[in-house]
Amino acid sequence: MGTNSTDIASWLNDCGLTDKSCSALATVLGSDTSLKELNMSNNNLHDSGVKLLCTGLENMKCRLEILRLNDCGLTYKSCSALATVLGSDTSLKELNMSNNNLQDSGVKLLCAGLENMKCHLEILRLSDCSITEEGYKALASALRSNPSHLIELDLTGNDPGQSGVKELSDLLQDPNCQLKTLRFLGPAADEACQYVTGIVGKNPLLLRELNLSEHELGDTGVNQIAALLQDKHCQLNTLIYVFSLLQGHL
Repeated sequence: MGTNSTDIASWLNDCGLTDKSCSALATVLGSDTSLKELNMSNNNLHDSGVKLLCTGLENMKCRLEILRLNDCGLTYKSCSALATVLGSDTSLKELNMSNNNLQDSGVKLLCAGLENMKCHLEILRLSDCSITEEGYKALASALRSNPSHLIELDLTGNDPGQSGVKELSDLLQDPNCQLKTLRFLGPAADEACQYVTGIVGKNPLLLRELNLSEHELGDTGVNQIAALLQDKHCQLNTLIYVFSLLQGHL
């Protein structure tokens, strides 16, 4: 049944499903099947559907490792049920809830599950979920409480403000933090941020002034910095790189 399970996971996204489908799927999840991945993205499940689905996810017979619920019309109400799942010693390792209106209240509820030492989640995707600095602070706190498993966190398309950025930056400096991939910028700005950090040794999102003198940027480097400056998370108001430009003409 393993091969069929994988195929089924790919068939259920964008299928016009509603919460009525979730009761039957919950029964399947709790029936000792070999289903490892379930993709129900782009369906009208709403909070009521997720709550039904969670009854199957909580079953000790459930072997699901990957659950995708992006763009399913969810709100903070889904997060309470999913937090219970995360804290119930399930096999779930990847959860995608992107493009849902979870807001900070939903993230705070979800953090109750992340803080549980029984949580084995490794990948959490929450892009475009209307999360602000309060949600970022809650996530940072939860991951400090239980840093052992989560290795990838996607928060692209949310607005943490500078305090939220600092919370995440401080978290990454924690020697107990296991995060290997943290996304909250667009692809171009993320690449630029890593580039500048590599040059100056500091996260440019936490700086008001950036001095790149004595560095040979070249056209590629300048283009990356331009991408960074265009991102809403960047608060730089002074950029110094005249000397590096002059060097290129000596």
